[in-house]
Amino acid sequence: MRMRYAAIAVATLTYVALTHWLMTAAPGSAWLAVALVVPLLVGASLVAWRKRWRVVAALGFALAAGLVGMAMAGAGASAPLVYLGQHVAVHLALAAVFGVTLRRGATPLITALADRVHGPLTPAKKVYTRKLTIVWVAYFTSMAALSVLLFVAAPFEAWAVFANLVTPLAMGVLFIGEYWLRFVLHPEFERTRLIDAVRAYSQHGRAAPTPPAPQRRP
Repeated sequence: MRMRYAAIAVATLTYVALTHWLMTAAPGSAWLAVALVVPLLVGASLVAWRKRWRVVAALGFALAAGLVGMAMAGAGASAPLVYLGQHVAVHLALAAVFGVTLRRGATPLITALADRVHGPLTPAKKVYTRKLTIVWVAYFTSMAALSVLLFVAAPFEAWAVFANLVTPLAMGVLFIGEYWLRFVLHPEFERTRLIDAVRAYSQHGRAAPTPPAPQRRP
């Protein structure tokens, strides 16, 4: 399992580095934009479909197909705008995924994840995890707004650094920082490993295994 996550991390870092280099080397190529953005959209859509987020998956597939169609038709879509749209759309989609679980009667996403690792949760833990879900919604929304602001106010190269390098680093800082701060402010949480949180997220949305029916004795 550790080797699997390590391979995913290496592949992700390689993709980020290659994307940044290609994006800044040929920022005006529409087909390059398609080559960089569409695989990410398709991969994210497959994950959303697997987790039964049908609307998010359908939007991702439709956007990927639309980008390919525009490139084939020679519509001349601005490659930088394609990059911006992908970056903003991903963050707004994540904000929606977290935010929809905050509606009345629903279980906040972080609460559901924490219940897999720390459950059953006490009322104090439920309050904390609900607030943390709100923090993630605010984070994703803020990153989308900052992306648009930087795209308009700064050179494309500066925006590319923000999108490709700063964005994943900021997410990692928030994730690890919260993990550390959680046990400082809320020692009632049991000590767990970061890998447990990652595994809980990867398993979220899957149906719980059905226990075998008891066998009757003859």
